[in-house]
Amino acid sequence: MDATITAEKESLMKISFFNYDEKEFSEKSIELGDCIPCKNLAGVSWLNFDGLPDQASVDKLCQEFGWHQLVQENLLDNTQRPKIEDFGTHCYMVLKMINFDHAKDRFTSEQVNIILGHDYLVTFQEKEFQGDVFDPVRKRIRSGFSRLRKSGPDYLAYRLIDAIVDNYFSVMEKIGDKIEKIEIDAVSHPSRNVLTSVQKLRKEVVFIRKLVWPSREVLNSLQRGESPLISQDTCRYMRDVYDHTAQVIDSVETYRDMLSMMLDIYLSSISNRLNEIMKVLTMISTIFIPLTFIVGLYGMNFHYMPEIYWRYGYLMVWIIILCIVLGMLYFFRRRHWL
Repeated sequence: MDATITAEKESLMKISFFNYDEKEFSEKSIELGDCIPCKNLAGVSWLNFDGLPDQASVDKLCQEFGWHQLVQENLLDNTQRPKIEDFGTHCYMVLKMINFDHAKDRFTSEQVNIILGHDYLVTFQEKEFQGDVFDPVRKRIRSGFSRLRKSGPDYLAYRLIDAIVDNYFSVMEKIGDKIEKIEIDAVSHPSRNVLTSVQKLRKEVVFIRKLVWPSREVLNSLQRGESPLISQDTCRYMRDVYDHTAQVIDSVETYRDMLSMMLDIYLSSISNRLNEIMKVLTMISTIFIPLTFIVGLYGMNFHYMPEIYWRYGYLMVWIIILCIVLGMLYFFRRRHWL
């Protein structure tokens, strides 16, 4: 029974393999049992797992590659926060890849585990996105004129991390477009839907902030050159990625402040709209107060009233009413209340 479940999980897990040097490269899809011989090949080897491996697969990989037991535990837990752990012979990193789900109109995250060795790199993704952010890196490997083909696995790790961070900018762009649309609706058509959209987007921004903020600590450790597996030349490139991460964090903080201000704009718009309604109702009430007085005065049931038997009394009352209405409207317009 366990063997059947393991086989099913292996069939759901896709493993791609790249091996390259300056002159040539090879690319193929392999099975789990073929991973171990790949680490002994000349050049740089990159194993990428799409889909979560099971306990047995992780145990086998850790045993053959000599990974630390903590790496084994972390690979089975997809709730890790971005972090980096250096074990000397290998370096373990966790980052978050952010994607936009158009069907559900929300942002989703995927944990990416990166294990860097002396001559290999292994990456684990929770699930395969159609056209994930690693595609540009794969194209560079296929190209025979890229710096990637001339460098080691640490430079490959930099390229993958850079692809993940660069994708954050496209996420920020989508959030900026949403904020702009909500801002227009909040000013011109304030409604409960606008408030719902603001609250939803605030949660998404907080969600992204929790993913991106720890990534800066990972990049800070990499750009300082604390790991012997990363050359000083690659550290300079890591500093550039660190700067990009800082820019993303600044954008996240800016958008969070803008969404807080958006609530104030929404409440101000609702208040202004209510004030306009109250203004109209107040003017209507003000106009009808003297009219009510006149109608009430002539509606008294006294037998001896001065104009009760006058032929033009009814017409006179209407003339007085119209003069009062026109006079008050003129007064309101002079005061710029209309």
